[in-house]
Amino acid sequence: MDTLELWLGRIGGLAGLATLALAVWHMLRSVGRPAGRQVGAGARFLRAPILALATLLFVAAMGWLWRPLPLALPAAVRLATLALDALLYFPALGLYLWGLRTLGAMFAPSTGFGVRLHLGHRLITAGPYALVRHPMYLAVITAGIGGLLLYRTWAMLLFAVAMFGLTVRARREEETLAAEFGPAWEAYCQRAPAWLPHRIRRGRAH
Repeated sequence: MDTLELWLGRIGGLAGLATLALAVWHMLRSVGRPAGRQVGAGARFLRAPILALATLLFVAAMGWLWRPLPLALPAAVRLATLALDALLYFPALGLYLWGLRTLGAMFAPSTGFGVRLHLGHRLITAGPYALVRHPMYLAVITAGIGGLLLYRTWAMLLFAVAMFGLTVRARREEETLAAEFGPAWEAYCQRAPAWLPHRIRRGRAH
């Protein structure tokens, strides 16, 4: 059990750090593109030096809080959490990378206080965006839950809870995209739900 948990933790850590590094690289590249529509007072802070500093502070805070939660789980429960973690964490990272690749040059950072679109921004509706409107945010929230089950640290608890704040950012982005794309955005919303694919929603309804 300990060996399995150790190896999952190492592989998960490497995969998570690699995904974070790729996301930061794309983020810093994106802010160098000419800006289009900007909404919210926080949009002016979406600049490379500020985003780089925020990333460093985030990593430092995670490192400082990387301390185990006061939990003593029975072996059977630990095995169940590891299985659930594997079903959540690694597919979530895959979904995030799929979304990142699909967005391509249209990837742009935002916050709950401001959104910045690129000049000549295009509405992306392919790939995972054909299934849900916020696949990358869904991936981060899911990875946070999976990471909490795997590592059980104060850092992952804070991360998992904080990432639900992405729902606020998503609403801000939707307002901006609606203003930018109008009828095309409305038609897209009719086809793709915000968070859960239609099949899952129908299954839950039954």
